[in-house]
Amino acid sequence: MTNNDIFKKLRVAHKLRDDDIIKILMLVDLRVTKSELSAFFRREDHPNYVECGDQILRNFLNGLIIHLRGPMPKKSETPKGHSARKEKPNPNNNNLKDNKKSND
Repeated sequence: MTNNDIFKKLRVAHKLRDDDIIKILMLVDLRVTKSELSAFFRREDHPNYVECGDQILRNFLNGLIIHLRGPMPKKSETPKGHSARKEKPNPNNNNLKDNKKSND
């Protein structure tokens, strides 16, 4: 299976149009025209067919992740809906400490 086949299948599975794909590629700072994009989706025997390189597909996948999930939060920020995690004290830890003291 070629990169073009994968690209086509993802396009169909996510019901993406050319404009959607161009916007997704812009999320990762990759500029592609509609004519360049349509060359990836042509049949292999077509004179205007262009093979989709690894870099194009990789950038599309990274852009698709951002498109579907949203941008990755910075390390100092907590994601929306998630607060800083508070750990509950484990009552078993006290038992372990008591056992350790009794063994000494």
